[in-house]
Amino acid sequence: MEIHYNEKLKKLPPYLFIEIDRKKKEAIERGADIISLGVGDPDLPTPDHIIKSVQEAVTKPINHQYPFGSGLLSYRKAIVEWYKKRFKVDLSADEVCALIGSKEGIGHMHLGFINPGDVVLIPEPGYPVYNTGTIFTDGVPYFMPLLEKNGFLPDLDAIPADILKKAKLIFINYPNNPTAAVAPREFYLKLIEFAKKNNIIVVADAAYSEIYYDENEKPLSFLEFSGAKEVGVEFHSLSKTYNMTGWRIGWVCGNKDVVAGILKVKDNYDSGVFQAIQEAAITALTSSQECVKNSRKIYKERRDILVEGLRGLGWEVNLPKASFYVWAKVPKGYTSSQTVSKLLDEAAIICTPGNGMGKSGEGYVRFALTVNVPRIKETVERISKIKW
Repeated sequence: MEIHYNEKLKKLPPYLFIEIDRKKKEAIERGADIISLGVGDPDLPTPDHIIKSVQEAVTKPINHQYPFGSGLLSYRKAIVEWYKKRFKVDLSADEVCALIGSKEGIGHMHLGFINPGDVVLIPEPGYPVYNTGTIFTDGVPYFMPLLEKNGFLPDLDAIPADILKKAKLIFINYPNNPTAAVAPREFYLKLIEFAKKNNIIVVADAAYSEIYYDENEKPLSFLEFSGAKEVGVEFHSLSKTYNMTGWRIGWVCGNKDVVAGILKVKDNYDSGVFQAIQEAAITALTSSQECVKNSRKIYKERRDILVEGLRGLGWEVNLPKASFYVWAKVPKGYTSSQTVSKLLDEAAIICTPGNGMGKSGEGYVRFALTVNVPRIKETVERISKIKW
């Protein structure tokens, strides 16, 4: 029997982080002592009070049934309170929908709003799922380069008029993956006017908003600004903030009609988020945030050691203000892919090639700060022995 894949599936590029994981496993099988700075998966454990919460919640028979709909009202209210406290944003529970991680919601977003031929404005380099959803819905991707000279912000004025006429969604992601850039107030104000003028839904991915390094420069929320809820939504996740990547829990909030569209898609594709996980998420959002502060301290120490170490070896590296990524220019004479291969082959270090997340990422590699300080120091030591 011949198996034929769907044409859309054939159009998909290899999922970058699966490829990185495959290379990692191959190297380990060869006996290499791998230092993995590739996939952005926190090595820190989920805090104990959150684990205890789910242990209690999982014993409740009511949580063993289908968790249909937009999520527990108590979970959505906890999100409303968290947004009010963190961003001074007023939301109502019907402007919030629980997600099986923000990746799921971002991927389903297109199904609710994109028809064949509609254009989706996508930042690049960027999270691959923005484009994956576009391909699955027969949309047309228009990639917005994120360049250092523009502060790694998309140049909205450079988008052609014929593209804008067909555009239905614009994805943004700040703090940014992979560049670690943070968007200023002026950008959000311009974005909202841009969206209103062109009737384009803004899709803000804020998964890294709580991984920042200066209390006086906390990342902003798209929803903080007047008119934001009229034109878009914001996706959020507990994965990075509370070290809960494997738990698969997040949310989308903002424009009520957009949220309702996403929920309608989800009602036909999944049966909701396991309620015991939602109860644990309530605990995470409403309890002391000291665990989040501690995570930031750990990432900051790692960041400082890696950036200082790479700079000492002659690498050009910006000091990230947020996220747990370091976006570094590759050594002269090397491409992103050549740099990644050399680091793996000669130093058993795994990182992400910038061009793997978009052609504008060529000339960079991304290091994830997801190993402890001794391994960060060893990373620098291993790189110092490579002849470039």
